[in-house]
Amino acid sequence: MSDNKEQKNVNENMEETTANLAEFPEFDESNKKGFLGDNKLDFLKDLQLNIYIELGRTKMRISDILDLERGYVIELEKLASEPVDVYVNNKKIAEGEVVVIDKHFGIRITSLIDASDRLKGIQQ
Repeated sequence: MSDNKEQKNVNENMEETTANLAEFPEFDESNKKGFLGDNKLDFLKDLQLNIYIELGRTKMRISDILDLERGYVIELEKLASEPVDVYVNNKKIAEGEVVVIDKHFGIRITSLIDASDRLKGIQQ
């Protein structure tokens, strides 16, 4: 008999909980456009992301790395005439050539990865 009484209490508690649930109006698709604007990415355009440029790569033995000294030159696999790679969020988005602007290095973009592919890389 106590099992029936416990079950009755559980059922009453569930009914009270169900009665206290909040009700929300249906989501209206027309409101969505006002928040995000015509371009759904407009609100993200002020974010800053780290960009890095890869001049080239190479492999070295640990013994050679330990022997590095000031003035040592590390030869890269990429040729001097080849474009450098531009990465955002570890995803290649462009290629370019190294330029000097005043006393700073810069990159002149020579080719871009397709915009939809660039966006996929940033979202990951």
